Amino acid sequence: MGSAVTQPFEPFRGAAPPEAVSPALPAARAAAVPPASPERSPALTTCWGCRVLCGAGLLGAGGHVYWAARRPLKLGRPPGPGGVMQMVVGISIACCGVVLLADPKGKSFRFG
Repeated sequence: MGSAVTQPFEPFRGAAPPEAVSPALPAARAAAVPPASPERSPALTTCWGCRVLCGAGLLGAGGHVYWAARRPLKLGRPPGPGGVMQMVVGISIACCGVVLLADPKGKSFRFG
C-alpha cells in the first residue's frame, strides 16, 4: 500500500504518441502545422495617428512635470535636489515624446 511518494516512480504509460501510431507522410505533417506569421511591426511605427497622439501626450506630460518643478523657482526659492530631479524627469519625458514624433529608428534603417 503506501502513498505514491513511497512507491518507486513509474512513468505514465498512456496512449502512444501520434508518430508511433500511424506513420504519416512528411508533407501531410508539414501541411498540418500552420505557417509562421510574418513579423508585425508595432502600432506606433505604422499608425501615424497613434504616434502623433502618444508623442504629443508625452510632450505635454513632460512639459507639465517640468513647469510644476519650475514654479517654486519663480517665487525666488532656491532649487532643492527634489526639484532638480523633477525637472530632469520632465525633460526626459518630453524628449521621449519628441523621439516618438520624429521616428529616428524608422528612418535610419531604410535601405535602397
